[in-house]
Order: sequence, then structure tokens, then C-alpha cells
Amino acid sequence: MTAMARAENKTEAGGTAHLVAALAKALREQHGLTQPQLGDKLGYTAAAVSAMETCAQPASDQMLVKLEAEIGGGLGVFEKARKWILLEKYPARFRGFSELEAGAITLCSYQTLIVDGLFQTEDYARALIGGSYPPVSEQRREELVDARLARRAIFDRAPAPHVELILEESVLRRPFGSWDVLRGQLRSLAEDARRDNVFVQVLPLDRGLHGTYAGDRGAMQVVETKDHEHVVYMEIEDQGILINDPAEVSHLARRYANIRAQALSPDESLSFMEQLAGEER
Repeated sequence: MTAMARAENKTEAGGTAHLVAALAKALREQHGLTQPQLGDKLGYTAAAVSAMETCAQPASDQMLVKLEAEIGGGLGVFEKARKWILLEKYPARFRGFSELEAGAITLCSYQTLIVDGLFQTEDYARALIGGSYPPVSEQRREELVDARLARRAIFDRAPAPHVELILEESVLRRPFGSWDVLRGQLRSLAEDARRDNVFVQVLPLDRGLHGTYAGDRGAMQVVETKDHEHVVYMEIEDQGILINDPAEVSHLARRYANIRAQALSPDESLSFMEQLAGEER
């Protein structure tokens, strides 16, 4: 890790990362361990322990698990910190929505430019984040990729949420990184679409020829929370917008319903994605 990356991490590290660092150092010293000795127990270098304690490289999820086992003393503080450390890895604009997404009972997404982050493969996410503007360090890129992939835990949650995804056809044709990355993403989308609680639909490029097209205002996500409240989330040029006013949410939900009605059926969409995944480029 470069000195610039270490300085950037120290600046960007959130309150949970700093608290974990302070607790880890205090508990290490309480156990009479040096940084090299703790590193041996955790399977990390002394430099990695030092970087964690100074927030030059905040604790990874794997390190938190090992810290809990080795010096946690049954308190559970490092285990509890895992959720909040993950939350801090997300861009600030997304943090408020990420908690709503994780606990949603219904999650409906319409995307116009890229595959929804919840459905992205590792290769697709890495290519997308690595090529975005402004550029991010390699370390930050990997943190963002890990955080994005962690969102997929929602698919295996019990009870399973109802998840809908509507994609513009152009999203399925836009490659990032390579054509192989896109093919892998299409195959992954098809696999997700076969889940009993997931419905993926494609809005065809020629929809406007039918005289009506409801997707011209851009992407949105409509969420029903565990308390049966409805919220809409939108991103516009690095700004995350959460809307919970009932009248506005109702208006946007009706727009989403029109978009869904204009899209191909889930079965037609699955066949279309499989066809695109099999095309040679």
C-alpha cells in the first residue's frame, strides 16, 4: 500500500473503524501481546496489525472475525462491529439506503445505465468501479467491490424478500472491462432470475415505437420496509435521494408500475438474456 493510500484511508475511516482500532490496541495490550505476536495469532503480519490500529488499513471482515476469537474475550464487540464497518465502506450517499435494502421485504429496481449493484458480479463491479470518475485507489476499489458483493446476502435471507429488477435493454448490451465480463454478468443475471423470489424484466429498446414509454425520467428503487413503509431511492450525480412523502412515493410507484407493464415478461426476459449471453463478440 502506498503512503498516499494509507493517508487517504486514515482520512476516510469512519467512527466505527477508529473505535475498533482503539479497542483492538487496548485489548492487545491487556493480553500482553505485541503487534507481531497478535499478528501471528491472527495470521497477519505485524505491519497489518499496525495498519489496523492506526486506520491506515481498517480491519477487514475476516480480521474482525479473528480478533473476536483471539482477544474479544466473549464481549462480542468485534462481531457487532462487522455490520457497521461494512456500512462505512459504502459511499456516503448510499449508506442510508443500504440499511433499508438489507431489511426490505419488497425491493423493486429500475435501472437505465448499469446493472443494479445488488445483482453485479465481482468482475463487472470491479471493471465498473475501476473505470469510474473520479478514479479511486486500488485498495478503495477492492473495498467497494467487497461491500457491493456483500449486499447479495439479501438473496439468502429468511424470510426471503420479493425482489424485482427492470433493466433497459441497452444495459445488457453495454460492456465493462471486456465482452467476457458482460457475458458472465448476463449468465449471473439469468441465474438470479431463476430464484423463486426474484423477477427480472427487460424494457426493449424499441418500446417507444409503441407510443408510450414510462422510463424517460431515469432510474429508481422502490422499497417496502419491514414496517410496511414505502420509500423511493434515486441517485443523481453522486447524490443519494431518499423520498418517503406518501404522495410522492405513490406517484413514483405508479410510474414504476407503468415501466414494469411495458417491459417483457420475466420468462421472455430470461430467454432474451440467455440469448445475449450466448452471442459471440
